[in-house]
Amino acid sequence: MNRNWQYFILKLAVSALLMGFITWNFDVGNSVARLTELKPGFVLLAMVVFAILLFNNTVRWRSVMVAIETRLSFGTCFRLLYIGFFFNQTLPSSVGGDAVRMYLVRKQGLSLSGAINGVMLERVATVSGLILLVVVTQPLVLARIGDTSVKLIFPVLAVLALIGIMIMMLLDRFPNKYQRLNIVRGFANLATDTKRLFLSPRWAILAVGLGVTGNILIALATYLSAQSIGVEVTFLDCLVLVPPVILITTIPISIAGWGLREGAMVTAFALVGVPEADAFVVSVLFGLLNILVSLPGGVFWITGGYNRGDVAKEISGEKEN
Repeated sequence: MNRNWQYFILKLAVSALLMGFITWNFDVGNSVARLTELKPGFVLLAMVVFAILLFNNTVRWRSVMVAIETRLSFGTCFRLLYIGFFFNQTLPSSVGGDAVRMYLVRKQGLSLSGAINGVMLERVATVSGLILLVVVTQPLVLARIGDTSVKLIFPVLAVLALIGIMIMMLLDRFPNKYQRLNIVRGFANLATDTKRLFLSPRWAILAVGLGVTGNILIALATYLSAQSIGVEVTFLDCLVLVPPVILITTIPISIAGWGLREGAMVTAFALVGVPEADAFVVSVLFGLLNILVSLPGGVFWITGGYNRGDVAKEISGEKEN
């Protein structure tokens, strides 16, 4: 068994253990039964929000690609991003959606550095927007839960994010004697592209701003999911509580965030008096809607004639190089 599959099995075990631990204290059957009482109107609205989110994320990725002078048409960006979303949400694979996007960008005839840096910097912009939203909404969180020691966590994360971006810009400062190494040249290309994106006010504001709006849309989809099963939370509750949940689920230790998202959602919504069983069902519904909305990405994958084995082989080969 290769290392990738060992990593996948470990993530699967983490998801299973977390889900089991979360549901230990309440009747899972009664909680899941609430999914049979869905209000279709709210579910439909949540799916529309997810569709808008995909458009938002496509614009964000394309703005990053344009900023680093690696151009793809909007339609191509949308199709490739949707395929990546499908991989992230539905396939039990050791190859993630971001890796698939990199591979498919290469299939479009663009450079390896452009493919890797475009996806990587889009992720950096997304997380930066998420941290910014959390910091901005933190006063609202503190107003709901009181002034606690957690108030320092997210400002510190914001500072660390800025430091991280600055370090990325300095990756071209290796001594000349190391410039022959492929990895050093790759770092130099990443530094150049990071400067192109984050030292340009136009592209930096657009990319990070779309990171903020993307996470607001996720909060709205969560609110609509809660309303569809009659869980009493406000949109403001979701706006201040969901971004930290999403930030936690970016930690790549579970399958598509399952288990990690549920634990974070239960903990966050308990702060506003939502029973843990209700928060768990909201999180499960949110995950199921993600899967449902991602399915057209599978159609793009099939009709494109791609092969998952080729993706894994190509990525493994690039890592070896």
